[in-house]
Amino acid sequence: MRDVSKGLSMSVTGAMATGAFLGVERSLTGRRWRLGCGDDRAALALSQRLGIPEVVGRVLTARGIGLDEAESFLNPTLRDLLPDPFHLRDMDAAVERLAAAVRGGELIAIWGDYDVDGATSSALLQRFFTAVGARVRVYIPDRIREGYGPNAAGLLRLKDEGAGVVVTVDCGITAFEPLEVARQAGLDVVVVDHHEAEAALPPAIAVVNPNRLDETSPHGHMAAVGVAFLVVVGINRALREAGHYGNGKGPDLMQWLDIVALGTVCDVVPLKGVNRALVTQGLKVMARRANAGLAALADVGGVKERPDAYHLGYIMGPRVNAGGRVGEADLGTQLLSCDDPAQAMAIAQRLNDYNRERQEIEAMVLLEAIEQAESRPDDGLPLVLVAGDGWHPGVIGIVAGRLKERYNRPACVIAFEGDEGKGSGRSVSGLDLGSAVIAARQAGILVKGGGHAMAAGFTVSRDRLEDFRTFLGERLAAQAAGELVPELELDGAIDAGGAALDLVEKLRQCGPFGSGNPEPRFAITEARLIKSDIVGSGHVRCVLAGQGNSRLKGIAFRAADSDLGVALLSGVGKSLHFAGCLRLDSWQGSNAVQLFIDDASPVR
Repeated sequence: MRDVSKGLSMSVTGAMATGAFLGVERSLTGRRWRLGCGDDRAALALSQRLGIPEVVGRVLTARGIGLDEAESFLNPTLRDLLPDPFHLRDMDAAVERLAAAVRGGELIAIWGDYDVDGATSSALLQRFFTAVGARVRVYIPDRIREGYGPNAAGLLRLKDEGAGVVVTVDCGITAFEPLEVARQAGLDVVVVDHHEAEAALPPAIAVVNPNRLDETSPHGHMAAVGVAFLVVVGINRALREAGHYGNGKGPDLMQWLDIVALGTVCDVVPLKGVNRALVTQGLKVMARRANAGLAALADVGGVKERPDAYHLGYIMGPRVNAGGRVGEADLGTQLLSCDDPAQAMAIAQRLNDYNRERQEIEAMVLLEAIEQAESRPDDGLPLVLVAGDGWHPGVIGIVAGRLKERYNRPACVIAFEGDEGKGSGRSVSGLDLGSAVIAARQAGILVKGGGHAMAAGFTVSRDRLEDFRTFLGERLAAQAAGELVPELELDGAIDAGGAALDLVEKLRQCGPFGSGNPEPRFAITEARLIKSDIVGSGHVRCVLAGQGNSRLKGIAFRAADSDLGVALLSGVGKSLHFAGCLRLDSWQGSNAVQLFIDDASPVR
């Protein structure tokens, strides 16, 4: 059996490092530790000019934030960062058609996706159109029966129901054949998407997508819900100018930023620029608990404190996703569009139940996927690709993410039913999986396929599976030319006693954290492991002791069966360097700091 757990991480900056941080060339997870590229002199300058702690300044410089950008980064506002919607191609046509539909009383259909980005995009548009007095109908396709994106039968059904225009959100950019059927049937379609496009665009009256190949927008990093928000801003402006609101101003669009924040975080798009402003302001709105669905979702997820990006990405988002994965595809949109607290709680509890079911299915598929990955001979390609009959297609994206984390390389998981398989892939920084999948479809290897740099979905025939494996692996290998080294980047080192509440609060100024703005990660140096045990579903809970007998709680998620977990469970009494993120622990009313452990290494 080959040891793919020691696989490649797609870091292309490792060659520039001058030495392994703390001398850790190979940690317990097989990674080389590297100190981030923070500049101490620049950090001091930031500290002095902005009145922030120097450690916060160093975190900023490590993320490429200089003196000119720092104030906007720490205090992002939509006034400064939200672009004019009409800078996007086809926005004028989209706004004109949809504003006319509102004023003309046409039925507007929203065709969404079943993931969080799709659910939030659909709920945002539904709430807006309802608020301005439009007739609106939301359609979320069933993952199993219909698959991803628009299909001809569903579009024609909406036409028969009386829809004059359909807005596709978080999908549609590669739906050439279904949209041609809609065009021939006289149904107008507006595509609102953010996935990678091809040179040819689908037949629609407007295609609003910052990732069109002919687009000059600098905002290609936006999630679909962010693009949908720009569409809402544009329609709202057009309706106001047309006198639709009389002497009023129309709805307050800012009230829906909590929905926008959820979709933006959960789609793992870079939290920079306008995305950062949308999430920052959206979290403030969410804290007011005005959206009954989001409040219920927080309650069933046990979120007691002020929500941050972590709660959105790891607690609330997975529950919204669960309906589309293993339950009812439109439950997420229903929840986010609901204003009745009792009804919202009922939907949230159903989603919570589906999430438990999803976790059980996921665990089974993940185990089989790992066994398959580790029994396959090493072909030297920077790719993990596994396939199975009977695997639930609703969990393959999550399993692909787990494999990516485990093996530090792009991973694709395919669920076959008969001779056709539905696949989902997740990539690592520096390797564009979406473009490789699109190329495979253009080459005739895939039935369907699309996505963006970090994630992709596709359909493949069983007899082309090995062709796809080879094609995809070679494409990714070409992108990763040169030696690739598994690395873990750290922002600095502190003693366990230095991991105090005050430090965590100051570091939160750099949030929200996510893709493009990683949460600060530190090494806790020479800490003695004084307690460890297993809690929950394979999590390893620890207590660390630093200088002066200071104490720091720690937890390594889903680590019990890994090299890291085994070392933690058997290492009581030993001194280790630990690596992870510091977060507030408010469990049962406590107010302490906890280290979320990513890695560890023996002290050498």
